[in-house]
Amino acid sequence: MTTATDTLLRVEKGNAQPEELAAITAILLARAASTPEETPARVPGQAGWRRLERTPGFRAPHSWQG
Repeated sequence: MTTATDTLLRVEKGNAQPEELAAITAILLARAASTPEETPARVPGQAGWRRLERTPGFRAPHSWQG
């Protein structure tokens, strides 16, 4: 005997026919099996430029920041 908790899908409202449940199951399985097209590139957390007013006033003569 199959109870409502033994099924994979449950109809919350209305009466779905077995063919309708099979169609939605096929769609969900196809979506789950597909691979994502491309993962979005990670955006760096810091800007690539710097604000000159935030730089320290003194740099050592041997500093690489010249």
